[in-house]
Amino acid sequence: MQAAVLYGKEDLRLEMVERPTAAPGEIIVRVGAALTCGTDLKVYRRGYHAMMLKPPMPFGHELAGTVAEAGDGAKFKLGDRVVALNSAPCDQCYWCNKNQQNLCEDLLFNNGAYADYIRIPARIVEKNTLTVPEDLPFEYAALTEPLACVIRGLEESNAQPGDLMVVIGAGPIGLMFMHAAELAGVEVIAVVKRDDQIETARIFGAKHVVQIADGVDTVAEVRKLTPGSRGVDIAIEAVATPMTWEWAVDMVRKGGMVNFFGGPPSGTRVQLDTNRLHYGDITLKASFHHTPATSRTAFELIKSGRFKCAEYITGRAGLADVPAIFKKMMVRSAEGVKDIKTAVFPAGM
Repeated sequence: MQAAVLYGKEDLRLEMVERPTAAPGEIIVRVGAALTCGTDLKVYRRGYHAMMLKPPMPFGHELAGTVAEAGDGAKFKLGDRVVALNSAPCDQCYWCNKNQQNLCEDLLFNNGAYADYIRIPARIVEKNTLTVPEDLPFEYAALTEPLACVIRGLEESNAQPGDLMVVIGAGPIGLMFMHAAELAGVEVIAVVKRDDQIETARIFGAKHVVQIADGVDTVAEVRKLTPGSRGVDIAIEAVATPMTWEWAVDMVRKGGMVNFFGGPPSGTRVQLDTNRLHYGDITLKASFHHTPATSRTAFELIKSGRFKCAEYITGRAGLADVPAIFKKMMVRSAEGVKDIKTAVFPAGM
């Protein structure tokens, strides 16, 4: 079978590899659709991910497809349509027992979505693989993993109907935050960089848009959009730079919540006004990954038809195009290309 294999920094190759077989409890999924992802781009740029992927290794983690083989005792059968998440917790360690499954000390990750077939480990089959209805396209179902991370971020931020939230960043995750927040009854201010992102942010639910520009005080412009310039109830940082982390803190009101969702490189430092944090009673929070519960919440939202799945799929490609797609993704921001996610169809479009 064909598979995209990451060998190192910006070294992604399409190769012929042996098709996997299913051990007890496992399934082999024929990939119906796999999606490009900002995390995959970050891994492609750096050449590794300390927790999820060490090269050389099959690449990609957002997928849905059809069960092509089921091992003994597996909970799915041949022909079932499924979406398999990219991880599953052990449910036995200290963190799992503290209801923090995303921090499981034995969190099992899985990669290899850009391929004809992918093996789903037994633990993920049991805990984090869901049945896809016949009328739901695979590329829509594959949105479950990133949306599950966003849903957890919203839950951890205690977002309530009527809250005012700023989302800094209009990449795929930032747009998901805007849309999920809007559907939850939250009023959204989007902070974007490029001209094309203004329209896109509005499509996904932003009521107000502030564009970053030379000579513009972005923090002040956001605060102007809040009653009495007091600041937002919740600030979501989805860019992962020290500057935007600091902006998020400066944009939130007294008693507000900041969620540092974007993950900067190891060793990154920021400077914060400790006096304002203390006397303003501001909560700082970071959200990482998803849990089986938020995966199910996200999937139910996708199945409901309320989530704008079609608008997220801005490109369609075959498996042979994957290496070129990631090369293009490295420069698309500079070119102002309106691209959110590309759906890869190994069996053809």
